[in-house]
Amino acid sequence: MSRLTRWLTEPVPLGRLAAFRTLIHLFVVGDLLFFTPWVRTHASVPGELYRPLLVGRLLHLPTPTPTLVTVIFWVLLALALLAATGRAPRLLGWSVFALYLEWMIIAMSYGKVDHDRFGLLVALAALATVGRARHGDPTRSEAAGWALRVTQLAVICTYFLAAWAKLRFGGLDWLTGSTLARAIIRRGTDLADLIAQVPHLLILAQFGIVAFELLSPVVFLVPERWRLTTVGFFYSFHAVTMATITISFAPHLVAMTSFLPLERVRPVWWLRGLLGRQPAAGAVVPAGVAAPAGAIRSEEPEALSGPAPAVGPAAP
Repeated sequence: MSRLTRWLTEPVPLGRLAAFRTLIHLFVVGDLLFFTPWVRTHASVPGELYRPLLVGRLLHLPTPTPTLVTVIFWVLLALALLAATGRAPRLLGWSVFALYLEWMIIAMSYGKVDHDRFGLLVALAALATVGRARHGDPTRSEAAGWALRVTQLAVICTYFLAAWAKLRFGGLDWLTGSTLARAIIRRGTDLADLIAQVPHLLILAQFGIVAFELLSPVVFLVPERWRLTTVGFFYSFHAVTMATITISFAPHLVAMTSFLPLERVRPVWWLRGLLGRQPAAGAVVPAGVAAPAGAIRSEEPEALSGPAPAVGPAAP
């Protein structure tokens, strides 16, 4: 096995994959209902205004109609909720990916394309390749590692290619132009107005944005102990963006949780602890999780008998 293959399939706990799967599919539900509900309005847009993206043309997808948009919305909403439970991961996973891809083609085929969806779409496709995974399962899996790694690559490509697009279409003038000034005029906050009054600060910020995007692949090169700090910096960049020009990049931020140790997030156990409920007899609480009274705590396999063996991709 080559070094690249080992890196791409570095085993991670199945519990991390399970938590990521739930988060991604719940975000799809939130996206349909709260983040981009405007996509449903395309059902009433005249068909002659529909200019499908290249993938839509290659797949010969139909022009959106009220019936098509309504059916996709409700079916996708139901399947995403089911997929968030982890049941039938491949069947539901591929179904959600296909429907959400079509939903995004409908959304982005009327003159505006958002680049913050790339990581989310890759995550949906990658998750569909992995079989069942239980929350809190410490068993390490190469299949789960691959799904999270390709999502991480998509997240970083979003940054790097955004910088490439700026320089390709705007040239060096993008760095010294008035891009941020126009953004502040259109959708800036009071904080942005204060920043704009500082001479040359917006120009320096534009240099900083491009430098940050071009250097984003460094996250794969820094030592493991610094990786989460680097990802935290990425999130802080988006926090500043939201606080100044009110652009959230929510799908991208959700996909970026592929870098985080999500197996430590156990809301069901936390809720049981708050309610004072005990788990069923013989239930085991994963290490690192606050256990309800009376629960039996387990240790990670590594602490008992060395590293757990890697689990390859499940049979189809």
